[in-house]
Amino acid sequence: MNRARTWFTLAFVVTALSAGMVAQKVTITGAGATFPYPIYSKWFSDYNKLHSNVEINYQSIGSGGGVKQLTSQTVFFGASDYPLTPEQLQTAPGKVLHFPTVLGSVVPIYNIPGVSAELKFTGPLLADIFLGSITKWNDSRIAKLNEGVTLPNMDITVVHRSDGSGTTYIFVDFLAKLSPEWKKRVGVAGSVNWPVGVGAKGNEAVAGMVKQTPGALGYAEPAYATENKIAFGSVQNSAGKFVKASAASVTAAAAAAVKQMPADFRVSITNPPGDDAYPVASFTWLLLYQDPKDKALAKIMVDFTKWALTDGQKYAADLGYAPLPKAVVDLEMKSLATIKTQ
Repeated sequence: MNRARTWFTLAFVVTALSAGMVAQKVTITGAGATFPYPIYSKWFSDYNKLHSNVEINYQSIGSGGGVKQLTSQTVFFGASDYPLTPEQLQTAPGKVLHFPTVLGSVVPIYNIPGVSAELKFTGPLLADIFLGSITKWNDSRIAKLNEGVTLPNMDITVVHRSDGSGTTYIFVDFLAKLSPEWKKRVGVAGSVNWPVGVGAKGNEAVAGMVKQTPGALGYAEPAYATENKIAFGSVQNSAGKFVKASAASVTAAAAAAVKQMPADFRVSITNPPGDDAYPVASFTWLLLYQDPKDKALAKIMVDFTKWALTDGQKYAADLGYAPLPKAVVDLEMKSLATIKTQ
């Protein structure tokens, strides 16, 4: 009888523990930028392997969509490649904190039949193409920059984002710094009125459209160009050097910004000083409420973010990003400590 009672007690305890373990499983939902999706996907998967009870679901819908869902509180966290505007911060139902996660870049991608060379671009040249002032690949201004490359007498099909996009914000932020006409006619925002071209939703769709359209020119995060085997060019920086996007050149772009990093991390690093700096680069941010309703989820998200800012940085270079400077991570740890988790 005692043995039977003992086995019954053990079985009850095991069942209770199992039920408790199942009950502790949590799902956190976020949405936003497509730009960092390759590394976010890797992080969320690897974090789940370390913490099997934590599942982080991320909807890669564009920065604009992520900001809207965060402010409407339909997701727990957002992700954006551009900082929220003062107006967006004021209309949010609580204080939103910005956390840079990695450094990335935006590259000009193109599909020119018979041309495999790495083309050179300047900010004013890209602005004139996206303004519709330059319409042919063999235009003298493109040819002059790319001596020795035989460019066809082919129309340029401009491909741009159709959705609210941090990738767009980074790209047009750069163009506006180099082209007064772009700044005046189009301006800087996550969603702009494009003078010419066809739109596609998300980095992946832009890359897909460029790949299937002879003569196309678009812009995307480098991982999407590499994945789709699309050529992308080098861009002239503020020192007059033509630089191709890489972990090293993006890190060089961040060097100047780190010295002047604002307390809220809302900073632009396009067209920075430095011979080795790639000029179309940016931080990408996770967006978290400082005083969220669900404190238990907040604690888990803070723990995840700490992991991503430290151990998770080792994945950056292989996926086409640059890891954060240690000085930035140190500042972020202090900001993370202000989130209310109880």
